[in-house]
Amino acid sequence: MTGETAGQMERRRLRAVRVRATVVAVLAVGLALVVGGVMLVLVLRAELSNDVRDAARTRATEVARVIEAGKGVPAPTVTDPDEEFLQVVDAEGAVVAASANVEGLPALARIEGGATTEVDTPLDEDPFLVVAVGARDGDRELVVLDGRTPAAVAEATAAVTRLLLIGLPVLLVLAAAATWAAVGRALVRVARAQAARRRFVSDASHELRSPVAAVRQHAEVALAHPDRADTGALAGTVLAEAVRMQRLVDDLLLLARADEDAVALRRRAVDLDDLVFEEAHRLREAEGEGLRVDSRGVSAVRVLGDAEALGRVVRNLGENAARHARTRVAFTLGGAEGRVRLYVDDDGPGVPEADRAHVFERFVRLDEARSRGAGGTGLGLAIVAELVAAHGGTVTVGTAPGLGGARFTVMLPEAEAEAEAEAEAEAD
Repeated sequence: MTGETAGQMERRRLRAVRVRATVVAVLAVGLALVVGGVMLVLVLRAELSNDVRDAARTRATEVARVIEAGKGVPAPTVTDPDEEFLQVVDAEGAVVAASANVEGLPALARIEGGATTEVDTPLDEDPFLVVAVGARDGDRELVVLDGRTPAAVAEATAAVTRLLLIGLPVLLVLAAAATWAAVGRALVRVARAQAARRRFVSDASHELRSPVAAVRQHAEVALAHPDRADTGALAGTVLAEAVRMQRLVDDLLLLARADEDAVALRRRAVDLDDLVFEEAHRLREAEGEGLRVDSRGVSAVRVLGDAEALGRVVRNLGENAARHARTRVAFTLGGAEGRVRLYVDDDGPGVPEADRAHVFERFVRLDEARSRGAGGTGLGLAIVAELVAAHGGTVTVGTAPGLGGARFTVMLPEAEAEAEAEAEAEAD
């Protein structure tokens, strides 16, 4: 045992993964850059050599045309005596004419018209590339030789090679840094997801443990004292805890499907105002005279969605408001500019601004009212967020004007607007 905590072991494992991923990426990028660099140099050398060869053939062809025009064999000239020479050679290899820089020298190459070769010359230490073009002067068969130095090719490829030798290591360093940063960010997301999953499992286990423990406790008491056991009370306790457990399991299954993008919605036109009125009526009956539920601000609106899922959204928001309210809960529903807005207000303590970003997370309870004893599991608002998002809407929390407590705002597309958007998408 090294005394390492699970968190330390996980961080060390992720760091090792980061290092291995960076090394593999650098090796792959390095190999690709080396192969690409070599190919670049080879292609550049071939292209430049072809340019030199084409230029030599063009000049030799010009001289051959002058000869074949019947104007005799001219005294050829070159632009740069250090980089080019011209010779006109007969069939026996004798030099008929030559540029000034190779005048008096024997034929520097013995090749037929159309051929190419490399020869050593007294003009430079490097071999010259020589192109031969055939010509006829009367009855004589002649060959025009144009020789050019490939020094420019060597210089260009050397310059590119030097740049590659400097640039490739820099690119590898940049690739390593980018990979290190990208993998680090990805692993942070993975670590957070794993931590959230572990926390979710832990919280779910804790929530399920409570009703199971309550049922077991009452059953053990009834078995230990059968003469004093109240069957009706025991059945009521077991039923209440079973309902609580069933609802928790249903919530967990829904959130699990949401994580896998597997929330199935049966979309149809839904009168959202009917769902709101039903929830307002249910709250009045459940809470009695201690809670005033105001639904006068509810207007008739229709959305395209799953009636059961939307009913769950309204019910969760209503229960959350009733749980926090002192005396009043208010529902407001209306539509404008293709959007439906549902406001659920209460006159409770509200949600602190610093906690508003976390209130839709799973198993989050911000105060004592969000306790297990008060009936909250910390999943209701998380389910609201998932279901509203599945309907293409948003849910936010702020301060209720007039009541001073929390205001939960749900925005959804109206049925007509969403139908038009779907029709346009199909048309495209």
